[in-house]
Amino acid sequence: MTESTTLITVSQPRSPVSEAYRTLRTSIQFLGLDRDLKTIMITSASPDEGKSTTLANLAVTFAEAGREVIAVDCDLRRPSLHRLFDVPNDRGLSKAISEDTPLEDVLLATTIQHLRVLPSGLVPPNPSEVLGSQRMNRVIEGLRALADIILFDAPPTIAVTDAAVLGVKVDGVLLVVSAGKTKRDHALKAKDLLEKVNAKVLGVVLNNVKFDGSLYQYYS
Repeated sequence: MTESTTLITVSQPRSPVSEAYRTLRTSIQFLGLDRDLKTIMITSASPDEGKSTTLANLAVTFAEAGREVIAVDCDLRRPSLHRLFDVPNDRGLSKAISEDTPLEDVLLATTIQHLRVLPSGLVPPNPSEVLGSQRMNRVIEGLRALADIILFDAPPTIAVTDAAVLGVKVDGVLLVVSAGKTKRDHALKAKDLLEKVNAKVLGVVLNNVKFDGSLYQYYS
């Protein structure tokens, strides 16, 4: 079994959780009616709150709706999208930035139609500087020409400055918090850090919510 099958939107597309991801997709589409929302960064307040899994499942729902999607692993400290989508990580974003490698040479196809991944590649010694560079700006502009929506996986906002650095370069930011785990003051601090750099916070995604079991019968 490949790791990609752990994505619930792939393994259980009719489940309530998958429907929740489609609802999130719809909410983002409505937000985009009055503003350009082509590049969206997804981060969390603290580690292990489900930001990467949220991004991966959201990417699947956009692709299933016929949108051309690129998922970019900008967590250059603890990359994980290559495992979620079962693709190699020997080349990717860091190579595109450090060597000006054409994006077409580092973008990888997935088993999901309309969805490609730009993995992190080799972990650089200076992630914040890499994400804040002019070359990163050029990568983002290049990606804009290749897809309808680009989702960027960024490190937790409180832990390091990477998310704040990247957040000002994209059209919007989603903050993922985990029910029963994320501390309220951490969530507020993360939101404050993003707003201080004028990142456009679109909203908060509440992760790991327990569904009423009776709902599953409706979707099954």
